[in-house]
Amino acid sequence: MTGYALPPVREHQAVPPKTAYLIASGDLRESANAAGWPTQVELEAGVTGVLNDLGWQVIRANDVDPATGHGFISSQRMGLEVFKNIPSDAPLVVAEAVWQYSHHVLAGLRTHRGPILTVANFAGDWPGLVGLLGLNAGLTKMGREYASIWSVDFTDDWFKDGIKEWTETGTITHDASHVRPLPELPDTPEVALGRALGDQLLADKAIIGVFDEGCMGMYNAIFDDELLNRTGIYKERLSQSALYAEMLNVTDAEADAARDWLTDRGMTFRFGTDEATELTEAQVRWQLKMYIAALRIADDFGLDAVGIQYQQGLKDLVPASDLAEGMINSTERPPVLSRDGSRELFAGRAFPHFNEADEGVAVDALVTDRVWTAMGLVPDNTLHDVRWGEEYDGEFVWVYEISGSVPASHLGGWDKAEGWRQGPVFFPAGGSTINGVSKPGEVVLSRVYIADGVLQADIFRGTVVELPAEETQRRKDATNPEWPIAHVVLHDVTRDQFMARHKANHAQVVYAPDAETADKALVAKAAMLDRMGIRVHLIGRVDAL
Repeated sequence: MTGYALPPVREHQAVPPKTAYLIASGDLRESANAAGWPTQVELEAGVTGVLNDLGWQVIRANDVDPATGHGFISSQRMGLEVFKNIPSDAPLVVAEAVWQYSHHVLAGLRTHRGPILTVANFAGDWPGLVGLLGLNAGLTKMGREYASIWSVDFTDDWFKDGIKEWTETGTITHDASHVRPLPELPDTPEVALGRALGDQLLADKAIIGVFDEGCMGMYNAIFDDELLNRTGIYKERLSQSALYAEMLNVTDAEADAARDWLTDRGMTFRFGTDEATELTEAQVRWQLKMYIAALRIADDFGLDAVGIQYQQGLKDLVPASDLAEGMINSTERPPVLSRDGSRELFAGRAFPHFNEADEGVAVDALVTDRVWTAMGLVPDNTLHDVRWGEEYDGEFVWVYEISGSVPASHLGGWDKAEGWRQGPVFFPAGGSTINGVSKPGEVVLSRVYIADGVLQADIFRGTVVELPAEETQRRKDATNPEWPIAHVVLHDVTRDQFMARHKANHAQVVYAPDAETADKALVAKAAMLDRMGIRVHLIGRVDAL
């Protein structure tokens, strides 16, 4: 005997037959966890009821904490502790009715050996669908098999049959007939353009500036250098503290001049006086200082795109980053001068910004900007959360929303944009959104993600449609009325096909002037992505291919 203090050996926990364990990854912000808990309770009751009807029992892996009043896993450390109570081979349900920080549970899921089911309610009021897609993308990135399903009220046969299939096989089969690999591309000017742009990027390279990685636990949004560098893209790792420091150097006069530019072009702000609940002029001034500071730092480092994390850290110092991000993403925007006033920075162009420091968006935005610019199109593009949707007049219309960082051109111009205060639950320091309704038109949508250890891209077509004002308002009220909204109809892709396939909580959106041009631009973009070594998939109908 050596006298060494060996750790105790954890005994294997036997799993009772027909028993599933249930966990819920939550937010890092306790205000969000507390507000979302009643919705989570309804989701868990619905899932548990279906499993009970199949003769299964459900064990919640952790109790409701009497101190917080909720049962969410609210940190990575808590997740490690909760997984100690779950048999490693037990069937496991991860139920999500709210936005969740995936890294809270990914360590336990990575080593869990039993079948995993991710499930969400299909509702607009809390972003459980967004959280589900983010978690699924993380599991896909790490190569962990899982099943996934969703329901409006947990009573439909499709949902019940899916749960039954999972209890019997550990999987759920979804329709993937809308997915096809990129075929051999035709000899067209658009293909030649995409390949030439890809060759240029591989040879000359590009730099994306990342103001801190890992926004809101999005493991799926972090791209390893070994994968990213193969595409010709490299990272400049920046700190949000440096952004804040640069904001302190921007004068009030510079910020106010940018605001005057916006209001001169018709943007309005819903100002109040209560800093805790209303938008104030001081909040907007800080946001415009961030806009100027971000572009100056981008100039310092010779960046080709930039991304701001904001959540967490920066949110405790300054108002929301969304107004700055949407302005950066706009071709038409207030001029920003170098510190000495001698140069206008990135004049006459949108500068690609990847919201929430999502590096899949970084690749996508950079490629889109170069293809659309080369084709003489408006390159303004943005991510949206895949938030929710319902049928309207016989077709499924998605609600795509993001917290305010859309370019004004997507709304039809700055005179169509309103500045509303960000909600205090997620944005305690407030700040303005770029609120409005996306104009009707043809769009190209896409997502770059990691699967099977390589970069992949799904690219597809859609149409932003105009809905009656009362229906638009109903959808905004059912989600976040202060955020910009896009009513999106996908081409030959059903709701459940999209949910089963999409490997991210985000989708990238860019307009084209008409359907024919949109198809051509999609082909050029696909050719560029392919040339960069990214595995491309066509989703749904693309008339040009």
